[in-house]
Amino acid sequence: MITFDQVTVQYEDSAQPVLRDVELTVEEGELCLVVGHTGVGKSTLLGAVNGLVPHFTGGTLYGRVVVDGRDTAEHPPRELADVVGVVGQDPLDGFVTDTVEEELAYAMEQLAVPPATMRKRVEETLDLLGLADLRHRALHELSGGQQQRVAIGSVLTAHPRVLVLDEPTSALDPTAAEEVLASVTRLVHDLGVTVLLAEHRLERVVQYADRVIHLPGDGRVVAGRPHEIFRSSSIAPPIVDLGRAAGWSPLPLSIRDARRAAAPLRARLAGAAAPPPVRAAPAADRAELLTARGITVTYHGVPAVREVDLALHGGEVTALMGRNGSGKSSLLWALQGSGPRRAGTVSVGAPGGPPPRDPRKLSAARARQLVGLVPQTPTDLLYLESVKQELDQADAESGIGPGGITARALLDRLAPGIPDTTHPRDLSEGQKLALVLAIQLTAAPAVVLLDEPTRGLDYRAKSALIGIVDDLAAEGHAVVVSTHDVEFAARAADRVVVMAQGDIVADGPTGEVIVASPVFAPQTAKILAPLPFLTVDQVVAALPAGGSERP
Repeated sequence: MITFDQVTVQYEDSAQPVLRDVELTVEEGELCLVVGHTGVGKSTLLGAVNGLVPHFTGGTLYGRVVVDGRDTAEHPPRELADVVGVVGQDPLDGFVTDTVEEELAYAMEQLAVPPATMRKRVEETLDLLGLADLRHRALHELSGGQQQRVAIGSVLTAHPRVLVLDEPTSALDPTAAEEVLASVTRLVHDLGVTVLLAEHRLERVVQYADRVIHLPGDGRVVAGRPHEIFRSSSIAPPIVDLGRAAGWSPLPLSIRDARRAAAPLRARLAGAAAPPPVRAAPAADRAELLTARGITVTYHGVPAVREVDLALHGGEVTALMGRNGSGKSSLLWALQGSGPRRAGTVSVGAPGGPPPRDPRKLSAARARQLVGLVPQTPTDLLYLESVKQELDQADAESGIGPGGITARALLDRLAPGIPDTTHPRDLSEGQKLALVLAIQLTAAPAVVLLDEPTRGLDYRAKSALIGIVDDLAAEGHAVVVSTHDVEFAARAADRVVVMAQGDIVADGPTGEVIVASPVFAPQTAKILAPLPFLTVDQVVAALPAGGSERP
């Protein structure tokens, strides 16, 4: 179905080829998982399948890419639209209509699908992806996860033979991600659709993959069975890391297989000391920096947040979790002061400092000094032509004087090596996040809110983000991270708050809240339950040095 024949891709501004001498064949009805660290060429590999590389991106492609008998060098993307469906990382970039139903029908209109068939496919897709209740909603009113499902649905309605999915579950909660992946798997098994899927949250998708395509970072592409590739790959999900640490062979890829292999390991760990905490416990006397009472947010009369009470303390990292549309982002914007708030109060201030203030009643510049918010799409806050201009603007707005900590200094600590002349939109997702975080931290806010900061980040970048969050907490900030990434929450948070339908339904220490839920439990907790281990690092620390376990 897809053949890469000695493919090399070279961009003008790159000293080395992004892809080098790639030989790859993907068979019909195969689900291939594309893995690798950020920046190694995954998007380039995917873009070559439908001709976006090089017809749209520029650069030079050597060799041949053939899809269903069509050479992409001779067929531009528009001539492959009936064969290849593509869903990019940011769903908003691909929307061309105003409502959910119109977006699902748009691709079929361009392909001249008969109206009766269009109506039938739209209804099937609405049911398949759980979008029926949203059919008349405006796309800009949807949560990030809902937008992602609409983007996937708009591709599925055209019934392509090849699906190219770039981070398809990055904005989805665990349940919604499972539903989407189950739908994709059904297309593979029942209809013979060929799927190329790039995903950083490998724990969600590895069990569905027929083959793994690994990009080590030197331009090469290595393909093989999942357990073969992950035995030595530089990137792997927690279930594989645990299997490596325990010495299991073959490596399990599903929770069921891992639990079967883990019986001897559970027996050993049952007699070990209690696992060390993932993070150092915050001080017992930490100050309450933000107090929210009765926060209510509505959109067109529909409640998104219902009378929520919340207190945030200095030195504490709180993970805000819940399914898509549960009100997480609405709550964060209400706390920051820029978002709508129908009722309730917010006061921000530390004991012994200035009197507590409500950010909503202050100027934008003053509110930033109380609460800093990094939105789901950090580029929403980037509007100048270079990194230096963005940093200088942040210093000016925050009134940074001689001897003060500048935005440049903060950025160098978060992501060193970013040139001043780089355009902000040319940065990687992790670099964009670091830039916006540096801009917000220039105002020295007491409270830092991060809305889905792990989207587009690989495991290495997430570890760096955890270090940043730890540093913020150590400096006395109250940090809230809204996330669907249960593995990140298990490693980064002291406390977890779970929302559902605008209400807080759970609030407590990380270990108690996420282990109590099969939806939000990390892989290590599921495998080793009922033992109280959340991360692979805790398991390694509890085992004797060199004490791998072979069942």
